[in-house]
Amino acid sequence: MLNGRVMTARTFALLSLAALLWPASPAPATEAQPRVVVELFTSQGCSSCPPADAYLGELAQRPDVLALAFHVDYWNYIGWTDPYASKLATERQHDYARHLNLRYVYTPQMVVNGTTEGVGSERLSIAPMIKAAEDAKALSQYVSIRRDADGALAIHVDAGAGAEPATLWLVGFDREDATPVLRGENEGRTLKDYQVVRSFAAVGSWRGQALDLTLPADHQPAGDGGIAVLLQQGGTGRILGAALLKPPTS
Repeated sequence: MLNGRVMTARTFALLSLAALLWPASPAPATEAQPRVVVELFTSQGCSSCPPADAYLGELAQRPDVLALAFHVDYWNYIGWTDPYASKLATERQHDYARHLNLRYVYTPQMVVNGTTEGVGSERLSIAPMIKAAEDAKALSQYVSIRRDADGALAIHVDAGAGAEPATLWLVGFDREDATPVLRGENEGRTLKDYQVVRSFAAVGSWRGQALDLTLPADHQPAGDGGIAVLLQQGGTGRILGAALLKPPTS
């Protein structure tokens, strides 16, 4: 029935045509899941870091890798204050050192999926770690992030086997920054930094049940390069899943 009358074949045809022509509401955009997370601990005050920074920039071009640069602050005393350095980055590196049973922290250091680490400029050491993580399908837990029409961020984690609580990190980062360095070990150079983390905050905890979080439009992480979500055991343990949302203009 249609408006109290039997739907005629002509009416049905017209409605079917309208359904085909009427533009469907576009689904909110999401990004493909990366298969490996690579974190670089670096500093503009470190003369051995630029090759690792360049390598991270190359890794950032790979769709299967989520590359993030954390600029530590303990090199600032030498004479150049890294504008992207943060105590939070230094604390995260120290947390990794404890988790991975390392005797000290250093730069440049790359950590792969929260489980293996090496000198960030030594490509022949880091590349096999990335390959092994991919082959092992280390990021096995499904995580997604999208931006809704109202600007809110919607984060989803599928149900899974949560042996211990995992932290959900929200990351904002710059795609690329160039800085003329006036003092310190890199004096006179213009350094290019990639995937520079500008904000990093815990937004939830996952214990195995399906999880949905909505962050309002005014709760946006800093950075112009994109937004990432990491699901990580114990905060600095194994990374279980990750998702990336690129900026609308990318």
